[in-house]
Amino acid sequence: MALAPTPTPSAGRPFIKMNGLGNDFVVVDTRRSTAFRPEATEIQRLADRASGIGFDQLIALEPTSDGDVFMRIWNADGGEVAACGNATRCVGGLILNELARDEVRILTDAGLLIASRADQGQVSVDMGRPRLDWRDIPLAEEMDTRGIELQVGPIDAPLLHTPGCVNMGNPHVVFFVKDAAAAPVQQVGPMLEHHPLFPDRVNVGFAEICGPREIRFRVWERGAGETRACGTGACAALVAAHRRLLTERSAKVVLDGGDLQIDWRLADDHVIMTGAYSLEYEGRLP
Repeated sequence: MALAPTPTPSAGRPFIKMNGLGNDFVVVDTRRSTAFRPEATEIQRLADRASGIGFDQLIALEPTSDGDVFMRIWNADGGEVAACGNATRCVGGLILNELARDEVRILTDAGLLIASRADQGQVSVDMGRPRLDWRDIPLAEEMDTRGIELQVGPIDAPLLHTPGCVNMGNPHVVFFVKDAAAAPVQQVGPMLEHHPLFPDRVNVGFAEICGPREIRFRVWERGAGETRACGTGACAALVAAHRRLLTERSAKVVLDGGDLQIDWRLADDHVIMTGAYSLEYEGRLP
């Protein structure tokens, strides 16, 4: 479990700015200092791209006895969340280099995740098994998560309908569309994020099947808005697509910020995400 020293003010703390395919993070390392517990309003100010640092998620690294590091995650709106695939890949890259190892264990509120070195300086993260029962998404009522009873638009001619649902440490709903570039992400995303069918809110994805091993994907992330990449969303897109027999168990997921390779292993049911990460700069919180 994560250790919890007494929180102190955040001003002046050093941070690292990172991104995973354009999905960007401010990472604050508190493993050798006091805990970091910013208020939601402070996170919102820091996340503002005009007046603050600007980021999709804020990450705190904390000491733990159950892995190599505990990763705490807040969205740009100040809400704390359990998982973020791209942030796990970025933190994985940091800790792999720091410890000079080929594999590290990252504890999150969604469970223990394993990050390992991959080819061409990339990082692979074992995201664990997808949760597919309606109670695990969670949904407000029982439904088959391969295609739930949800549609957008007129009843007799819906624009979007029958999306799949997957929990990859956080809840995702995935619509299958003919053209991801034309998908109404900005219009539909915020509306469905707060839909009563999703008691914990939901990430809203739009997947275009380009072939049995390629998916074009855009996503509206709860608490952050549309982002250039979403690691758990890419995993959810592959799982939802394969459950509908639209793709194989492995596929390249093409996001606005770049590509992720997603593999849903048959042997142990785990989803493996592989992709690049970048360190932008270091600074101190204002």
